[in-house]
Amino acid sequence: MNALDRNAELAQALLGCSYEELTPVQRSVIDLIATEAPSGLNPQLTNDDRTFWQRLADTIAEVGGSWRFIFGFLGVLIAWVTWNALTKQLAFDPYPFIFLNLVMSMIAALQAPVIMMSQNRAAARDRANAEHDYVVNLRAELEIMHLHDKLDALRNEELVKLVKAQNETLDLLKAQMAAIAKTKT
Repeated sequence: MNALDRNAELAQALLGCSYEELTPVQRSVIDLIATEAPSGLNPQLTNDDRTFWQRLADTIAEVGGSWRFIFGFLGVLIAWVTWNALTKQLAFDPYPFIFLNLVMSMIAALQAPVIMMSQNRAAARDRANAEHDYVVNLRAELEIMHLHDKLDALRNEELVKLVKAQNETLDLLKAQMAAIAKTKT
């Protein structure tokens, strides 16, 4: 079964009309639904297939991007500077704090790429979520269009019934007017 036959069958099943009768918007929705494999699952609920290093990078990014880390690191910096400034004989990194500068540079050099790896994976998850949302929204749009078609059909049926009833009423009214005209003459 080729794609066009599958799309025509899907259009017939969902909208009750042939694929050729559809508007371009309806055709694009049918095309998307026919080509997308519905997962039925939210992409976030799938199994965690990250490697150990990816999980570690995500954990480091989570900790490194938190207020807890900022305040903890600030506390370490204050303790480092205070210890080395106040204890002249026991200071392991005297005043220009060159070793502290080296440690901070190393932390920044290692932490930045790890956070970027984690952000790349988060962006990929966001893209998957956006694609999933797009397909769900298109399917909802198709269902709404289907409901609109049903409501239009019901409204047309009601209009036909109303016109028939009105014609019957007019016929009865004409018959009564003719009967009244006969009795007056």
